[in-house]
Amino acid sequence: MKTLALLLILCSLFSFNIFSQQKEVKIIPEKLTENIYVLKGQGGNIGIFIGEDGVFMIDDQFAPLSKKILATIKTITDKPITYLINTHWHGDHTGGNANFQKEGAVIVSHKNVRKRMSTGQVIRGKKRPVSPKEALPIITFSEDIQFYINDEPIMITHIHNAHTDGDALVYFGNSNVLHVGDAYFQGKFPYIDIDSGGSIDGYIEGIQKMIMLADDDTQIIPGHGNVSSKKELKVYLEMLKDLKSVVVSEIKKGASLEEIKNNLTITESYKNYNGWITEEKIKEAIYKSLKMK
Repeated sequence: MKTLALLLILCSLFSFNIFSQQKEVKIIPEKLTENIYVLKGQGGNIGIFIGEDGVFMIDDQFAPLSKKILATIKTITDKPITYLINTHWHGDHTGGNANFQKEGAVIVSHKNVRKRMSTGQVIRGKKRPVSPKEALPIITFSEDIQFYINDEPIMITHIHNAHTDGDALVYFGNSNVLHVGDAYFQGKFPYIDIDSGGSIDGYIEGIQKMIMLADDDTQIIPGHGNVSSKKELKVYLEMLKDLKSVVVSEIKKGASLEEIKNNLTITESYKNYNGWITEEKIKEAIYKSLKMK
């Protein structure tokens, strides 16, 4: 009985802690152009494009934050959310899908996003259950899809096996704004989700595609971090290429995963990129990605 009581207390404390965190989260809008905003809260950066035809939304963070997100959007516009694009399947970008579908949003994604949300997945060693039907994208694409909304050409294009196998870039042609989801972590080492089809080669190719789409004036919304630029992307690309090159060299010398993780010289020049993906974790991801080829 004492054990059961202790478990109930721990569960209550855990639930209270989660509730408190969500209660404290503020959704902060940042205006990029006359019609485009980025919303920051807890999870991936949300993109909002507003016009007479309605609201075109990119990603939606976690389900408990949906009311706050919607309330913030309503401080900007009274237009309904017509389309919701998922840049990939992770819960900090798709957690609010079911809630926004109830608001009338049509959910769109790459086909692999729906596929992974429709089956049990493993992320960072933890099992993720199947998403409810209401949360699943109802329009999917294989490579590219084009929208013409509010007199704005919006191109959504797939990048292969970068952060995951379902990543999408969203480019607003007239506004010159590019939302790239977690295919770019501004200022931090990237999270390469190998279990979801991510790879170092795909990540590098994805950054190269972003650079090709952007010009010097393009405002780039990363999955996490601050609004970025083509100049920053080029620096990021060189960092990834350098890390990959060194890890490849070490593998050719016969180095094991543990030896590479413990080799501090590999990431010595990039300590400023440390985040929740540490130097050790990025070396491990690159090693495993290359070994799986």
